Amino acid sequence: MKIVHTEASSGFGGQELRILNEADGLKNRGHELTLICPKEAELYGIAKSRGLNVVAMPVDKKSWAGVIALRNWIKQHQPDVINTHSSVDSWLVALATQFTKNPPAVIRTRHLSVPVSNNMTSRWLYIKSCDHLVTTGEKLRKALVENNAYPLSHMTSVRTGIDLSRFKPGDKFKVRKELGLSAEDVIVGIVATLRSWKGHSYLIDAFATVPYDANLKLLIVGDGPQDQALRQKVAGLGLDKRVSFVGRQNNVENWMRAMDIFCLPSYANEGVPQSLMQSQACGLPAITTLVGSIDEAIVPGQSALIVQPKDVNSLADALKVLIGDEDKRIQMGLAAAEQAAANFSEKIMLDKMEAIFTRAAQ
Repeated sequence: MKIVHTEASSGFGGQELRILNEADGLKNRGHELTLICPKEAELYGIAKSRGLNVVAMPVDKKSWAGVIALRNWIKQHQPDVINTHSSVDSWLVALATQFTKNPPAVIRTRHLSVPVSNNMTSRWLYIKSCDHLVTTGEKLRKALVENNAYPLSHMTSVRTGIDLSRFKPGDKFKVRKELGLSAEDVIVGIVATLRSWKGHSYLIDAFATVPYDANLKLLIVGDGPQDQALRQKVAGLGLDKRVSFVGRQNNVENWMRAMDIFCLPSYANEGVPQSLMQSQACGLPAITTLVGSIDEAIVPGQSALIVQPKDVNSLADALKVLIGDEDKRIQMGLAAAEQAAANFSEKIMLDKMEAIFTRAAQ
């Protein structure tokens, strides 16, 4: 099949990572893959470096230039399926295919749990203009049924898969030595784009309330729009020597293996967060909320402790429990790795998406 992915976003996070991994995986299965995105998007350069076919187009904003560019490209290349991922590119593809003879099948992937407007234009976009809707979590699919009355048969939940040969338990102390981290420390960590709704600010506040221990550290992996605000917060709380910002890392699995506890206190928008799935696969106990479809990435009470969104006291209490109980951390970490190995493989995601594309293209 000729499969096209479109993405309007210029940033890079879990959504863009899924697009890359899905495209890579289906290319390796013999399909012809193309990514369409703005030239200035981070996705453009990263996809090119991975050997994927990438086409730059003005799909970052709603414009007739974008519609015409897509229409002309579709007419010339005649793809079998187009998979859209964000609102803007979904609108552009929807309009472009309306004016195309023998248009390709259109699949929309919905990555976030942000509510969809309950109006005729949104219904047209999600139901009439696309052949099938994919959500990255079952709760997201059910929400569209309950809140928007979208037909269940029009949607499939396909959880993001991860590379289990990469994300797996490893030698914590060997990794710490390689990364220049102390073997004596208890390290609480978060891996996420620095966006407000990921909950970094609440994690920092909760960490500040935990009784002082020179060997207790907070490791923040990732970059994003909240970077300076979070650094200022850490400085204002006098935590400079105990909180480390290491930016975005390509070898994120090693940073996870260096941690003792993984935290993701998101309060909005989540589907099934990849970083949470990755940390579970690395054998880390987690502290998280139940926003979006997070419960599909963990086993509450067994591989993760659940806290309320935006609740510093709840988060601090959970931190104290795991910081003070190494045996519990080990037990929960083993449960995390076991359930991840059984449920999170990239193959499951690729099998499901390939089947959806095949049905839609027939």
